[in-house]
Amino acid sequence: MSTFSILLTIHVALAVALFLPSLPPPVRPAEPTAGGGASASPIEPAEHGLLVRFLLVLQSHGTVAIGAGLAATGLGMLALLGPTLLAQPWLLLALVIYATNLALAYFIQRPNLRRLLGIGGSADDPVWRARARRQRYVSYLMAGLTGTIAFLMSTKPALW
Repeated sequence: MSTFSILLTIHVALAVALFLPSLPPPVRPAEPTAGGGASASPIEPAEHGLLVRFLLVLQSHGTVAIGAGLAATGLGMLALLGPTLLAQPWLLLALVIYATNLALAYFIQRPNLRRLLGIGGSADDPVWRARARRQRYVSYLMAGLTGTIAFLMSTKPALW
């Protein structure tokens, strides 16, 4: 197995681990309390399923290490490719899309997921519904960008 193949395998595994917390789990609004209002307390991971708790732990404790490993393996692959990277414009475009997706995940999606889980509300609460809708649309955008990268990687089109 070549060095590039090993770096690529590690890189893909780390990328999935970094994006996983950004994907929206099936989240429901907080249940009303006995007083009739919705619970407005901050997020309590024990109230949510195992998947949500795992994603929150991965977000709060693993993001920096995973991101550093991802950057190191990415730079290692770019160093191994060297000038041949310029001969593959589809790869350059995929790298730009990938960087955009990382920025969306880190600066927009991740903070919104924490807010959505922590907001008090019910299924008919317009604030909760609006935030959930925005979260969904950003997720759709990120999935579309990831699909575009997969398309570029599988077809390797001649862009110029």
